[in-house]
Amino acid sequence: MNVDLPDKLYYSIGEVAKAFDVNASLIRFWEKEFEIIQPKKNKKGNRLFTKNDIDCFKNIYYLVKIKGYTLEGAKQAIGKKGIAITADEIDVVKRLENIKDELIKLKMSFESEEILEKDELN
Repeated sequence: MNVDLPDKLYYSIGEVAKAFDVNASLIRFWEKEFEIIQPKKNKKGNRLFTKNDIDCFKNIYYLVKIKGYTLEGAKQAIGKKGIAITADEIDVVKRLENIKDELIKLKMSFESEEILEKDELN
C-alpha cells in the first residue's frame, strides 16, 4: 500500500485519487460512507483532505481492496475510534512489500544469470 503524497497540509481529491490509484468518485463515495473522513471545503466547495483523512483512506483501502471486506465489514472493523489497523501494522506491511519486491528482483537477476551461463555453455 504505497501512497506517495508530498508533505502538505491539504490534498485535493485528484491527488488522493491518484495516490490510491482509484477514481475520484470512489473517494467521494467513501467520504459519504465513512463518518471518520471529514474533508475541509474551500469557498468553491472543493474538498481538501488532511493527513488524518489520508490515514483513514489507508485503513479503508486496506480493508476493502486488499483484505476484501465489504463496506459494512470495514465500518465495523474501523468502529467508532476510526482506527482499523495501527500505524505499526501499516509500516510492517510496507516493509514486507519492499522485501517482496527485492526478492523478486533477486530472483529475476538469478534467472537472467542462469540464461547467460547456458548460452555460454552452448
